[in-house]
Amino acid sequence: MTAGIFVLVLLVVAVAALAQAVVVVKQGFEYTLERFGRFTTTLRPGFSLITPFVDRIGRKINMMEQVLDIPGQEIITKDNAIVAVDGVVFYQVLDAAKAAYEVSDLYSAIVNLTTTNLRTVMGGMDLDETLSKRDAINAKLLIVVDQATHPWGIKITRVELKDIRPPADIVNAMGRQMKAEREKRANILEAEGSRASAILRAEGAKQGQILEAEGRREAAFRDAEARERAAQAEATATELVSAAIATGNPQALNYFVAQKYVEAMTAFATSPNAKTIFMPIEASALVGSLGGIGELVKAVRPQGDAPAAPAPKGSGTPQVGQQRRIGPFE
Repeated sequence: MTAGIFVLVLLVVAVAALAQAVVVVKQGFEYTLERFGRFTTTLRPGFSLITPFVDRIGRKINMMEQVLDIPGQEIITKDNAIVAVDGVVFYQVLDAAKAAYEVSDLYSAIVNLTTTNLRTVMGGMDLDETLSKRDAINAKLLIVVDQATHPWGIKITRVELKDIRPPADIVNAMGRQMKAEREKRANILEAEGSRASAILRAEGAKQGQILEAEGRREAAFRDAEARERAAQAEATATELVSAAIATGNPQALNYFVAQKYVEAMTAFATSPNAKTIFMPIEASALVGSLGGIGELVKAVRPQGDAPAAPAPKGSGTPQVGQQRRIGPFE
């Protein structure tokens, strides 16, 4: 009976010792091993055997990258504005022994360290800088916190500000400022558009006046050329008539005067001012002029041509080819 109890006790002790000697470490964790309360080594993921009743597991350290929330807090900026800020910290344990024995409460230490440095960094900046330079704030915090936590065997991989909340009155003032700035830019753009439009209109008017002046110059040049040619033609005609008179042929002068006489009568007849014209002009004068034209045509005809037919007897007006002429040179 006594031997059976002794064997049973030995069996229980052996099972308990075997249970304490076998340690299985999960992936992503590391365990610190203590012998009589003193750190000896670090157990990595997998199966491990330790000395039962002598060695024991001290701390179970998570070696994966972790996220730690930074609680919201109010910070006074350089220009005495109060803003509420919260953020997150990403860190990873690189040395399990240091993380277990160099700091008492790792999580609380990271939170307090990040909070105090956040106040320091943002307290030296203006409100506009804190709102517009989040990347700069994150970079400064990352450098400062990482250097401070390096002795603890951890690596700060990233620090991010989640939200920056200025007071309500400052938000309203910023809204009014933004509205005024946008209205200012709108007025500037409108003024620039009006200026450009006025310049374009002035340029168009200028080009129009230049083209109009060039057109008037071209028209004047053409009119002058036409008058010059008409004057040359008139001079040539006058010269020919003068030459004909000088050679003893006065019929050319009669032709010239008769032509002007007929043109004047035509102008009177086509005048839009009156339909009936009373003029003290004898029809014999017009007929005499026409007779002079006929004499001129007869004079320039060849000698072999037949003479003009005589006018019928009893006619009251002289005919072309008779010796008696009626006209201004009778």
